[in-house]
Amino acid sequence: MWKQLLAILMVVSLLVGCASNGNDEAEQANTEGEAAEEQTSSEDNDSDDTYPLTIRDAMDNEVTFEEAPKKIVSLIPSNTEILFSLGLGDRVVGVSDFANYPEEAASKEKIGGQELNIEKILSLEPDVVMAHASGAHNSEQGLQQLRDAGIPVYVVQDATSFESVYDTLASVGKITGTSGKASTIVEEMKASLVEIKQKADDIPNEEKKKVFMEVSPAPEIYTTGKGTFLNEMLNTINATNAVGDQEGWIKMNNEAIVELQPEVIVTTYGYYTENPKEKVMSREGWDSVPAIKEEQVYDVHSDLVTRPGPRLIEGVNELAKAVYPDTFQ
Repeated sequence: MWKQLLAILMVVSLLVGCASNGNDEAEQANTEGEAAEEQTSSEDNDSDDTYPLTIRDAMDNEVTFEEAPKKIVSLIPSNTEILFSLGLGDRVVGVSDFANYPEEAASKEKIGGQELNIEKILSLEPDVVMAHASGAHNSEQGLQQLRDAGIPVYVVQDATSFESVYDTLASVGKITGTSGKASTIVEEMKASLVEIKQKADDIPNEEKKKVFMEVSPAPEIYTTGKGTFLNEMLNTINATNAVGDQEGWIKMNNEAIVELQPEVIVTTYGYYTENPKEKVMSREGWDSVPAIKEEQVYDVHSDLVTRPGPRLIEGVNELAKAVYPDTFQ
């Protein structure tokens, strides 16, 4: 039970962080993208001709790298996934307790979860610590300790759109000397997203589904509104977000959800809660909800739809298959 509670707290804290930082991140994404563009002189992987490199992070701090970092500590799973996707798994020496992808990440040294183990991080002697804007304010004292010890700390923006994920990939690629690989991943993501949109565009308006996204279970039910990945994903697959007129991550009660009359309900917590569909289907007073009557309740893994990294495209595909199984096989 404690693991479930911890997982819920972790998800909700990250989601609330996404909502509160949304507007600032747009400026941060532009600043970070401009800084990366100014520093770029080569798209070749592992090239040293762009160093020393000075780049501004999501907290508006200038971070300087004399060379590509050889030892990296990642403080959040999304950063870890990005680093591994860039082929940098051998350089990652420490990850958060919640890092679970790829499989190789499990063998890395753990540096804490919501509370950082600063002594452990220092013992790993990293060339850079990759932090994240969603938790940087809560960890500022610890991050400053690392800076005071001479360890560069780069705070990755709390991306809430595909474009900001592309910017993040470009920035991390630039820092690590893997700009070419980062560019390839971004182009592949964009191409896959175009394919999904083209399929979704063929869905007639009269068949467009109203979807309620349930990102944490009862009794603390949260859903997703404007300014979030899940909202952008629903738009991409030509679905209507049941709370698309609201902003960020919203706590809901049973009565409000029933009033929305969603045609599809998608949960994102099946990896830590058993039988999520059965639990939603059996809720008292939900008999009038179209999604319940038609048994249109599905679960999509949270990591695929909330972690800002390359696997977001997998998340869009899984969401599309759940909402429109006849269109997306």
